[in-house]
Amino acid sequence: MSVPMSVPPGAAAQPLPPTLIGPRLFEWGSRTYVMGIVNVTPDSFSGDGLLAAIEGRAAATAGRRATAGRRAAAVEAAVVQAQRMVAEGADILDVGGESTRPGHEPVSAAEETARIVPVIAAIHAALPEIPISVDTAKAEVAAAALEAGAALLNDVWGVGSDDAMARLAAERHVPMIVMHNREAAHYTDFVAELLSDLRAALDRATKVGIPRENLIVDPGFGFGKTPEHSLEALRHLAALRELGQPVLLGTSRKSTLGRVLGGVPPEERLEATLATTALGIAAGVDIVRVHDVLANVRAARMSDAVVRGGGAR
Repeated sequence: MSVPMSVPPGAAAQPLPPTLIGPRLFEWGSRTYVMGIVNVTPDSFSGDGLLAAIEGRAAATAGRRATAGRRAAAVEAAVVQAQRMVAEGADILDVGGESTRPGHEPVSAAEETARIVPVIAAIHAALPEIPISVDTAKAEVAAAALEAGAALLNDVWGVGSDDAMARLAAERHVPMIVMHNREAAHYTDFVAELLSDLRAALDRATKVGIPRENLIVDPGFGFGKTPEHSLEALRHLAALRELGQPVLLGTSRKSTLGRVLGGVPPEERLEATLATTALGIAAGVDIVRVHDVLANVRAARMSDAVVRGGGAR
């Protein structure tokens, strides 16, 4: 099956309706939005998990009081990080409590909820004007996050058969990011199957009551894909415009970037991330999900000036 490539890079096939995420209206096509990543984990692949840093400082302490102290310290650190990201230009903050790196330790719904709900509540109280996304594959965790102040669901298994997350989004009238993923990286025609999987997921979401304007797609860079598949997804980002939805791209510090650069660690992948941000914007993506907000905001602003117009200010 061949993939039509008639949609020019950087342009949607037709204007997309805006999406209300929390208190903000996102007008797709006007500019590229930046999502800052807040990881409340001890084992993030990118090395930025807040619990890891805090548990490292508190390694000599043990017991229930120490656990409570680490939780409180994580909340405080998350608010400081969130405020810095917003000052640097982040439009959305994405909070996650379970690592999605290969071989990660599974986390129970109770533990994941305990990690992220206090963080989301504290960030929402400190920055009520900033939409918060919850990065989880568990509907019960997502429901608790919405109660705490989240306004967007980010499901890394958006193409899975379980529609609990989509039903929650429909019931709570909140937008949802539908990410592509597979258990195994087996494809006959990668790009065609990527589009087919996402199209089927969008159809399932609309059937349970999510309006099309509340759905965002993510090609799932690094999820259920070999490095070669992930690079192919980047080459064919413009094809995602056929789906008629806003597109989110999350390449920040991913292992494929390190592999291309000869094995550099996550903290040395900024330049590669910026390259994918610029290339993604040229192909028409609407949101970039990143760890390093300021640098990506500047790259997006420059790319937007070229791709979307507007020029120097």
